[in-house]
Amino acid sequence: MPAPVLSGPQYLREGLKLVLSPGLRLFVLLPLLINLVLFVGLIYFAGHQFSLWVDALMPSLPSWLSFLNYVLWPLFVVLVALMVFFTFTMLANIIAAPFNGFLSEKVEAVVRGVDNSPPFSWGELIAMVPRTLVREMRKLGYFLPRAIALLILSFVPVVNLIAAPLWLIFGVWMMAIQYIDYPADNHKLGWNEMLAWLREKRWQSLSFGGVVYLVLLIPVVNILMMPAAVAGATLFWVRERGEAALVVKKP
Repeated sequence: MPAPVLSGPQYLREGLKLVLSPGLRLFVLLPLLINLVLFVGLIYFAGHQFSLWVDALMPSLPSWLSFLNYVLWPLFVVLVALMVFFTFTMLANIIAAPFNGFLSEKVEAVVRGVDNSPPFSWGELIAMVPRTLVREMRKLGYFLPRAIALLILSFVPVVNLIAAPLWLIFGVWMMAIQYIDYPADNHKLGWNEMLAWLREKRWQSLSFGGVVYLVLLIPVVNILMMPAAVAGATLFWVRERGEAALVVKKP
């Protein structure tokens, strides 16, 4: 039975409980470690460059409008923060894609009661690497043209005032795509078919993407919430897809 439209927080909360359960912790630890190392490195680099990036994006105003700098500066701080967030999320998901696909598969098995204590198999994990990386490149191909267009918009005076809200809306949609694609890919649902299905579930998808987006903006917390988002997205798939998602298709 389809969940309510604003069911995103519920999916994420249940996903967090699942990844903290004894049967699934093993599949979470390695991607958590990878994301932690990446997060520390990116935050260190961004901390040294942040103010320079904000200054580069800020429009040059005539002296008589200098008072607007106090209004615009927070907006561009948010814009740079969103860009840093997207960079971290994109890199982390590319690196962790095979683990996330494997985790999604095991979460679905647990949810369906098929396998209460799934054994870890390096062979099965390695076999997923080519397929999941190809899928991540497909996501990147979807993301980059739109992100570049928004980035160009960010440098256009006056018009760039709407860049931050557009980044936010786009970010919410991308979070839905990013995580719900793992169970969809495990079932070998084509990319265009997956997008079409998400559009059919637009408000449910945006609800889930929105809450994931918010928690992933929180430093340190976001590292744990990434696997929780994978598990929550898998719950979304199972409940919203219904009978069409009964069998997990192997790569």
